[in-house]
Amino acid sequence: MSVVGLDVGSQSCYIAVARAGGIETIANEFSDRCTPSVISFGPKNRTIGVAAKNQQITHANNTVSSFKRFHGRAFNDPFIQKEKENLSYDLVPMKNGGVGIKVPSFFTDAERRSVLDAAQIVGLNCLRLMNDMTAVALNYGIYKQDLPNADEKPRVVVFVDMGHSSFQVSACAFNKGKLKVLGTAFDPFLGGKNFDEKLVEHFCAEFKTKYKLDAKSKIRALLRLHQECEKLKKLMSSNSTDLPLNIECFMNDKDVSAKMNRSQFEELCAELLQKIEVPLHLLMEQTHLKTEEVSAIEIVGGATRIPAVKERIARFFGKDVSTTLNADEAVARGCALQCAILSPAFKVREFSVTDAVPFPISLVWNHDSEETEGVHEVFSRNHAAPFSKVLTFLRRGPFELEAFYSDPQAVPYPEAKIGRFVVQNVSAQKDGEKSKVKVKVRVNTHGIFTISTASMVEKVPTEEEDGSSVEADMECPNQKPAESSDVDKNIQQDNSEAGTQPQVQTDGQQTSQSPPSPELTSEENKIPDADKANEKKVDQPPEAKKPKIKVVNVELPVEANLVWQLGRDLLNMYIETEGKMIMQDKLEKERNDAKNAVEECVYEFRDKLCGPYEKFICEQEHEKFLRLLTETEDWLYEEGEDQAKQAYIDKLEELMKMGTPVKVRFQEAEERPRVLEELGQRLQHYAKIAADFRGKDEKYNHIDESEMKKVEKSVNEVMEWMNNVMNAQAKRSLHQDPVVRTHEISAKVKELNNVCEPVVTQPKPKIESPKLERTPNGPNMDKKEDLEGKSNLGADAPHQNGECHPNEKGSVSMDLD
Repeated sequence: MSVVGLDVGSQSCYIAVARAGGIETIANEFSDRCTPSVISFGPKNRTIGVAAKNQQITHANNTVSSFKRFHGRAFNDPFIQKEKENLSYDLVPMKNGGVGIKVPSFFTDAERRSVLDAAQIVGLNCLRLMNDMTAVALNYGIYKQDLPNADEKPRVVVFVDMGHSSFQVSACAFNKGKLKVLGTAFDPFLGGKNFDEKLVEHFCAEFKTKYKLDAKSKIRALLRLHQECEKLKKLMSSNSTDLPLNIECFMNDKDVSAKMNRSQFEELCAELLQKIEVPLHLLMEQTHLKTEEVSAIEIVGGATRIPAVKERIARFFGKDVSTTLNADEAVARGCALQCAILSPAFKVREFSVTDAVPFPISLVWNHDSEETEGVHEVFSRNHAAPFSKVLTFLRRGPFELEAFYSDPQAVPYPEAKIGRFVVQNVSAQKDGEKSKVKVKVRVNTHGIFTISTASMVEKVPTEEEDGSSVEADMECPNQKPAESSDVDKNIQQDNSEAGTQPQVQTDGQQTSQSPPSPELTSEENKIPDADKANEKKVDQPPEAKKPKIKVVNVELPVEANLVWQLGRDLLNMYIETEGKMIMQDKLEKERNDAKNAVEECVYEFRDKLCGPYEKFICEQEHEKFLRLLTETEDWLYEEGEDQAKQAYIDKLEELMKMGTPVKVRFQEAEERPRVLEELGQRLQHYAKIAADFRGKDEKYNHIDESEMKKVEKSVNEVMEWMNNVMNAQAKRSLHQDPVVRTHEISAKVKELNNVCEPVVTQPKPKIESPKLERTPNGPNMDKKEDLEGKSNLGADAPHQNGECHPNEKGSVSMDLD
């Protein structure tokens, strides 16, 4: 069993696998660990990765790339409308308004849910959606042996990632076996592609002036220019001299050329380079860190290889940047590590990961009797995640909660709302009082906000019993303060329930990170008041018996209406469609393989019929076979261009019907001399042994004569058979089928060996040396025999006592290895 980590980027993707030997980034069918994030749609099937990228220029309209940022966005989204102008393929609106595993830390709930839906459609069991920078931090920290202890000051490391389309920074605190994300900042619209676009704009203007060519008027020319500019950018990262850009037959059969050096490139991209410091300043402000408190700055992502980007980051922190992590594979490896930690099949070093909420999240609700709304920020920016909180409401009927991002300006998404949640089946108590409803809100392991559960507290009276009920005594005082206050404006946060989450236990700052509203009260603070009231009752004279009140928690259904959520029917339709496409891809691959097999067969036989196979086919058959090969080739490129799989199988069988006998004759002619030589050598070997036996050789005088006669008989028979087939084969021409096949000769060799080998390899019987006799119970015959007797007794003693005799010869030569 293995688990994988997926880093699906805007330009390329990496897959890391956790196995028993560790984490390994796997290669694709082209032996490359980097796979382009490109899909090309053909008339009958899809191509993915390198094969799709190779078709990007020739099939520009049907090849989809840079689609990662389209997750969870509607067609009329401003970002979609802006990006649509730069795409080689068309975007069309769908019925649900959409466009159609690691994620950036700035992805909103809608985008995260879209990624989860996509994983479900293709049949992936997603254990966790992990933020890019958190995966990098895990990959960095889990291998570090010198981290401070849990009670010591943590080591703060800043991670900077500039990929193809975005720029992210994160500050993380490390202790032994523990990682906590202190804060994140980002620029979702600053990445390597922006530097590419600057180069493209520059050369488009230059070519228009120099060659009178408008590259933007033809999408293929523009795509080729993009590819060349990307190559030039990478070359300028390692060379400061003038570098050429040459494109043959760019447009209208014209070749174009230009040149640029690193200093010109940095001057061209000065505006982009200035944007780098903005997220860095924001991160330091949010986390209240000083640059001297940062132990190291780790950079990852392809665009961080640009020298000017490195220089800006190093200048901001006042220290050199570190490149100890693999800039391309760090995210995928971190995701695979997280999966291994979550999987029960792997034993991984204990390492807890506490992420951060990138955007503050608030809840708004309506009161029962008032038109005003109540608002409360349940999760502040950079709050620990995953995390749960329990909020208590007093209501007489169903009510609605709306979740939204508190700071819409900071969210790179046009919709600030997360969703509406309706708590159903709420009713008043039997005495007409409002019911206490506990709502559990949570940011889960995927970083998605949800209302996981809701329950209503019901008071059920039971029969009278002797003795007062402690439960009733505890419950009644708790209700009185609630009745005397404006309960509609209160949210009660139950920290004891939230504390069941491991993240709460490890972090003592959670409550301070999300300050409650002025009206917020804690249920835990009320319990001591109940104890005091109970103590007073003990001192007072006994009162009349009261009915015992039983408290029951009733689970309530919660209806979620999310901003972006595929309906179950639509999701099932997509899963079914994906299954059909996978099957179609498989069938098309099998069809193409059958077609390629026919083409390969034609070329192979045509080539060898004029070479090694020429002697093994008669002239008439030779001409007939060549004619059939030509007809098959013509059929392949005309009416056979797009036929069913069975048509190709039938054509291949027709070719092999004529070609296989020729191929077999050639192979037999090649192999027959070797196996005949082997048979002849075995016959000579056994004939020589039989002659030595007749010559009274001491090596074989122990063999029975009748056995040796069997050997002689077998040798004579096989020799006669071999001479006959060799004479018969010599009379046949090469284009005729052989008299005997190679496997028949090999069978004769085996038969000969089975008869002769057991006879000639009989071992000689061992001759025992005469032993000196001893009387059964009398004295030994002589002194030597007496010594032998003592030796024997001495040898028996260790056997009886289970000990090893120090002078025993057998113990000296024992090989303990």
